[in-house]
Amino acid sequence: MTSIDKAGTYRLGERRVKRLGYGAMQLAGPGVFGPPKDRDAAIAVLRATAEAGVDHIDTSDFYGPHITNQLIREALSPYRDDLTIVTKLGARRGADASWNPAFSAADLTGAVHDNLRNLGVERLDVVNLRLMLGDGHGPAEGSLEAPLTVLAELQRQGLVRDIGLSNATATQIAEGRRIAEIVCVQNQYNLAHREDDALIDALAADGIAYVPFFPLGGFSPLQSSALDAVARDLGATAMQVALAWLLQRSPNILLIPGTSSRAHLEENLAAAEIVLPAAALAVLDAIAPKGTGSQAQ
Repeated sequence: MTSIDKAGTYRLGERRVKRLGYGAMQLAGPGVFGPPKDRDAAIAVLRATAEAGVDHIDTSDFYGPHITNQLIREALSPYRDDLTIVTKLGARRGADASWNPAFSAADLTGAVHDNLRNLGVERLDVVNLRLMLGDGHGPAEGSLEAPLTVLAELQRQGLVRDIGLSNATATQIAEGRRIAEIVCVQNQYNLAHREDDALIDALAADGIAYVPFFPLGGFSPLQSSALDAVARDLGATAMQVALAWLLQRSPNILLIPGTSSRAHLEENLAAAEIVLPAAALAVLDAIAPKGTGSQAQ
């Protein structure tokens, strides 16, 4: 295993965490539904994150549902004092594996208790309210006051330590900050999808963490001849370079690349040791114009 300390740390609510963490979504079955094909391998990957010093794990009780949280509890409980587990609310899985909005007070309260029970904790470290407005796939405008007020009340009850937002617009983040302290924003962002460039900079100015989901492209992995060329020159993999670019993009970016493979976990964490020279950064920055989203070529 490599040292991830070289990537530095950043504040996530009450704690500072290492900037390279781990996302548990891929530990569930196909389509993030049902159990993993190899439960022992999933447990081994989680324990390898601990061995590597990872102190930030991203999950949700709607992964599986319940599967990833139960795996985390089996693999890592009793938890290290410095481990921050971030979960998210706002969706419910249908019997057909569909993703359905779940924003009522009963939905959100029940989801907090589901996360508490399946993780085996008395308080959730960080809870992201995952917005599912519009088609649910990308950010869409609409008020978050009602669900965020419910989550803030659960925080006052001591069930939640810190609150974040996911799949949110700048307008919604501003609205949310009037209701509760927002410690992080989790949106899609990577080399080819850069719509949040201005938002990242604004959050950094306010000391708020930005956690990109699909940092490697998600279900459509990044494909770019320019990225491949930079990786060859540096003796690294394309995905390592894509992660290193994110780490150098802004100090408030926290990474949570996910994998169900221990070998891929080691490869991802090794990105912490890569320093991209100016010439490489210029090539990578040109893959997608700043503030836009496009398919890398």
